[in-house]
Amino acid sequence: MPGAPVLRPDVYDRAITKATALSFLACSMALVDKPAKLVQKPGRGSFSRMFGDKPKQLPQHFALVMVPEFTMMPVTSAIEPLRIANRLSEKTFYKWTMHSADGKPVAASNGILAMVDGDLSAVPEGASVIVCAGLNVQRHSDKRLTAWLRKIARRGVDIGAVCTGAHLLAEAGLLDGYRCTIHWENLPGFSEAFPEIDATGGLFEIDRDRFTSAGGTTALDMMLTLIASQHGPDLASAVAEAVLHSPIRHHSEHQRMSLPARIGARHPKLVGIIEEMEENLEEPLSPSILAKQAGLSTRQLERLFRRYLDRSPKRYYLELRLKKARSLLLQTDMSVINVALACGFSSPSHFSKCYRAFYGRTPYRERGIPVIQAAAS
Repeated sequence: MPGAPVLRPDVYDRAITKATALSFLACSMALVDKPAKLVQKPGRGSFSRMFGDKPKQLPQHFALVMVPEFTMMPVTSAIEPLRIANRLSEKTFYKWTMHSADGKPVAASNGILAMVDGDLSAVPEGASVIVCAGLNVQRHSDKRLTAWLRKIARRGVDIGAVCTGAHLLAEAGLLDGYRCTIHWENLPGFSEAFPEIDATGGLFEIDRDRFTSAGGTTALDMMLTLIASQHGPDLASAVAEAVLHSPIRHHSEHQRMSLPARIGARHPKLVGIIEEMEENLEEPLSPSILAKQAGLSTRQLERLFRRYLDRSPKRYYLELRLKKARSLLLQTDMSVINVALACGFSSPSHFSKCYRAFYGRTPYRERGIPVIQAAAS
C-alpha cells in the first residue's frame, strides 16, 4: 500500500510529523507517516503487514477472546478508544466482537459475567485477535485455543494480547522471535518459563503482526498509538482528551511507579542500594558490599534503612526475595527448590522457614491456594 502510514518497531523513537493538541505534544511517543513496507517474519519465507498499517477495508474488526478470570480494565481500555474514535470521526473505523473457546459467557476476575458473540469458529475472517487474560492464566490454558491460535498465525493474522494473555501466546509458540510485554507482577514468572522470549517490561509492544500490552490502562495507550498511526494524531489526541488521558504514553515507559514513589523516600543512596538489591535477588549481596558500593559504613547503612523504612537492610532484602518467590510459586511450575535457588536461598529448609514466618504458610501450601484466596488471606 504505497503512501499508507505504518507503525514500525523503530517508529517510536522518531519525531511526530504533526503536533496538534497539547496532550499529544506532551506525549513522548513518535509517529511518522511513511510508505508501507513488507516485513519478513523470522523463520518464514512469506511477508506480512505490520499491525498498525492502514487497514485494507473498513471497519477494521477486532475479535477479543476472553479467557476465564480475565481482568476487566485492560479489556475496556482496548475497546473504548475504538468506540470513541468512531463517534468523534463520525465514521465506522472499527468494530469488535467478543468470543470464548466454547462460546459460553466468561467470568472476569471481578466476578462480572461477560457475554460473548460466539466461539472461536465465529471469529470473522481477517479480524485482528486480542487474547484477554488475567489471574491464574496457567490454569486456564486451553488446547482448543492453542490450536486455533497456531492455525490463524499460519494465515498471517495480527494476534495480540492484553495483561497475561501474552503467556498464552508464548505457550502456543507465537512470540518466538518477537518482542512482547506482560504485567510487571507476572514478568519474573514469564521470564523463567520462556527465557528465550524478549519480554521488555514496557507498557506495550508492537512487533510486526504481534502486539501486547501489560494490563491496566496500557491497552489505552496502545490503541491510541494505533489510531494515530492509522487515522492521524488529531483523532488520537481527541480520543485521549475524551477519556481524560494525557499524555499518551510511550511504549517503553516503566509500568511501575518510580522507586522513590514506591518507598516514600528520595534519598539518593537509599534508592541506589535498593536498586542493587532488586537486581541481585538470585545472588544476594552482603550488607558490607552494599554499603561499600554506596560509600557508606555498614552502621550508616543500617541507620539509613531504619530511618526511612523502619527495618534493617537485611530484613528489607529478605522481603524482596520472598515476594519474588511468592510470585514464582503462584505463576510458574518451577519446583519449590528451584524457586528457592532463584531467590537466593541455598537451603530449601531455610527458605521454607523464612517463607512461613513472613506469609504464615509454607511454600508447598502456597502452591495449592488460588491467587484470589491467597491475596485475601
